[in-house]
Amino acid sequence: MIYLKNATYIDWKTLEFKSVNIKVEEGIDGKFELINVLPDNIDLQDNLIIDCKNKFVTKSFANGHHHVYSALARGMKAPKKIPRNFYEILKYIWWTLDKSLDMDMIETSALITAIACAKNGVTFVIDHHSSPFAIKGSLETISKAFDRVGVSHLLCYEISDRDGLFITEKALRETEDYLRQKQGLVGLHASFTVGDNTLKKAVDMAEKYNSGIHVHTAEDHYDQKYTFETYNKNVIERFNEYGVLNFNKTILVHCLHLSKKEKEIISKSKSWVVQNTESNLNNNVGYFNSQGLGNNIMLGTDGMHSDMLRSAKASFLVGQGYDTINLEDTYKRFRKVHKYIDINNFKGDKGNNLVVLDYDTPTELNNSNFLSHFIYGIESKHVLHVISNGKLIVKDKQIQTVNEHEILETSKEMGKKLWNKMKKFSL
Repeated sequence: MIYLKNATYIDWKTLEFKSVNIKVEEGIDGKFELINVLPDNIDLQDNLIIDCKNKFVTKSFANGHHHVYSALARGMKAPKKIPRNFYEILKYIWWTLDKSLDMDMIETSALITAIACAKNGVTFVIDHHSSPFAIKGSLETISKAFDRVGVSHLLCYEISDRDGLFITEKALRETEDYLRQKQGLVGLHASFTVGDNTLKKAVDMAEKYNSGIHVHTAEDHYDQKYTFETYNKNVIERFNEYGVLNFNKTILVHCLHLSKKEKEIISKSKSWVVQNTESNLNNNVGYFNSQGLGNNIMLGTDGMHSDMLRSAKASFLVGQGYDTINLEDTYKRFRKVHKYIDINNFKGDKGNNLVVLDYDTPTELNNSNFLSHFIYGIESKHVLHVISNGKLIVKDKQIQTVNEHEILETSKEMGKKLWNKMKKFSL
């Protein structure tokens, strides 16, 4: 049991402030309780007391769309041929990288991603993985790595026809093997790399395992252009025809280049949209606009980083010129992922997932101005302690569950190995 004493608790739903002690129970279904007085004679061998005087405690964070597979890309050199458009960015960078991954690289990528998430206050990650030449066992490898760190997850493999139907079948088998054992989604890359037969198989599998589809959607104009030229319909019309949008668990990522009709289809469906502002900027694919998409919008990082507070700030600031978004809207999108997890009965995001913020604000922080502090003040550097499923995984900004130094040393070697391997792929 963990006791947080002298805390200022911020209710993540109502933003009500309470000066209180908090009792936190360990376990994936563990509870937490606000208590006025700590029990007498707490056994310190079996329980932990953390003094949170002048600290703020609230629900930890979650990431609606991440990419473990990109973790070793930081600092790598530009490709031999400079991409001229989004398709070439995929071809010369990300599709070269994912084909170069082996299982050791995947494990290391998952560990360093989970560590980064934890230290940024993120205790639940929805990830979308790709490693075409290292598929079998990849999801279980990522799952075990995240479990070691103590970060809950909802995984999928990015099924695609781009590397041939033999690879497609491997990806379908990996997905089914994983869904038999654990919570997860059926991942697809995007409409323009998934043929009709593969799309049908993916939807059938989602139905079979009471899951949903996790897919990049109209991230670039190319997706729409190819889909219309090949199938004589737009991306969402095609997905809707095959039943992709029929699931409460379906996640449509990006949704930048959609017609009014497509947005209307999404808004009337059960599916969810994930906004990834910084990735869109980095790839120069366009700007997210929520108008007409409905209210099921959550935030992700698309593998750019693991900092959801940063993602929220970018969504708000960029949205001032390209979206209809205010402070309240931003916070709602930041927290909407918890609703997605809850209504779909996924495990790992109960009330015993908490973050303790050492926020040295120069001005008063209260219920009426919290949203302003959320955008302009609170940052990941203020994350002091993190509790995931009732277990302290970050204490005084240090990861508690694994040896971060050893993992980072390994990741440096894995990064070199990956970059050298990428050179062998012809352009």
